[in-house]
Amino acid sequence: MAAMLDAEGHQITVLDINSESFRRLPASFKGIALMGDGTDADALKRAGIEEADTFVAVTQGDNRNIMAAQMAKHLFNVRKVVCRIYDPLRKELYETLNLEAISPTTIFAKLLRDKVVGIG
Repeated sequence: MAAMLDAEGHQITVLDINSESFRRLPASFKGIALMGDGTDADALKRAGIEEADTFVAVTQGDNRNIMAAQMAKHLFNVRKVVCRIYDPLRKELYETLNLEAISPTTIFAKLLRDKVVGIG
């Protein structure tokens, strides 16, 4: 996603606790890649969150994603905040907290259902 947005001309900063993750970025990536924890306020500040208009939390953990999303939205007042939540039940709960959440589990289940019943 970072590479796609970067290729479209958006200013992108990727923050990750694992430097190996940056190896997946293409050589053409013009954005910034920083080591840091997205649930750490100082790391978010180093990444420029105070100037960000969008924040996306896509770690492997629902709890980390929701915590980072809440910080971005409520502590740093980022206008657009989206987080990935694997657990569909949690997704619904977080949306009641006015956080935009996407569940790839639900999306994939719907795609499979559509293939099985012949839709699409």
